[in-house]
Amino acid sequence: MPEKQTSYLKTFIKVSDAFGTTTDMDALLHLIVDSAIGTMKAKAACLFLADEEREIFKAVAQRGLSADYLHAGYGHAEKIIPILKKDGFIYYRDATTDIRLENRERKKAEGIGSIIVVPAMVKGELIAILAIYTSKIREFTRDEIEFLQLLAGQGGWAIQIKKLVDQLRDNTKLFLNLAADIAASLDIKTILQTLTEEVAKALRVKAASIRLLNDERTVLQLVASYGLSDKYLKKGPISAEKSIAEALNGKPVAITDAYTDKGVQYKKEKKEEGIVSILCVPIKAKNEVIGVLRLYCDKKREFTEDEIGLVTALAYQGGLAIQNASMYLMLQNDLRDMKEATWTHKCWF
Repeated sequence: MPEKQTSYLKTFIKVSDAFGTTTDMDALLHLIVDSAIGTMKAKAACLFLADEEREIFKAVAQRGLSADYLHAGYGHAEKIIPILKKDGFIYYRDATTDIRLENRERKKAEGIGSIIVVPAMVKGELIAILAIYTSKIREFTRDEIEFLQLLAGQGGWAIQIKKLVDQLRDNTKLFLNLAADIAASLDIKTILQTLTEEVAKALRVKAASIRLLNDERTVLQLVASYGLSDKYLKKGPISAEKSIAEALNGKPVAITDAYTDKGVQYKKEKKEEGIVSILCVPIKAKNEVIGVLRLYCDKKREFTEDEIGLVTALAYQGGLAIQNASMYLMLQNDLRDMKEATWTHKCWF
């Protein structure tokens, strides 16, 4: 086996072993960039994570680059993602003169010659990129590019695992905090207001609201909201029959385009508010749908099954809080009636 291929294999095995034994994903990400530098004999390497909005990349692990250079950021994701998906890499032979690159003078000051960028793909989705920087202008062989693609793939899986672990921790914290609020307080308005704010922040959406059915079950009345303007909230009554009515049958409803969906009321007002996608899940108490929890996005968004499951579970917690508060009020009324009956009984004598 040629010396270079042996080096690639050893590096890949080393990273794979670390992947199977370490619980420190940050350490693994740095091992990947270190391995890329050592095997390629490069000046620097950096793993960039594509942010949730897919507009820019953020460095998550790097070696060999100055803080000033990293502060300048990487190119816009929307420009390079299509190329990476199509070609599998982007090569900048001379980083100081290539017009496709921004901040060329900064690259010259950093002492960068060539740059090659490969995607980190997970289940067909580009979630990060691995960039290799050399101090002199150089070419990359097909074998080197394929090795970097495999290495980037391992980085992508490490990033994905880290995201899932962080998300699990955040979700657990969210549930615990909400459960503690329910246990500690019977102020239902405060609990529901906290729920709308926390769920909006957890899923990084524009806004959230909770609406409960009136006694006639014809109108959804606002009881809590976060991130919505007063003008939008005062737009008019929300019909239980016309406004995403499927959710009141007990099933979550995800709407990608609120401007064209037939089940959405007040399309003009939503456009003015900047609402594009909506997730609506039912709130139940004693197996009866009593309202809805809605999330609003300012960009088109496809909600995943996990996200829908999380919001549904949180809505269940909200229903439980309403049920507990209702039971408490009933007990208070029963106790008052019992005291009044006892006082009347005593008056008989």
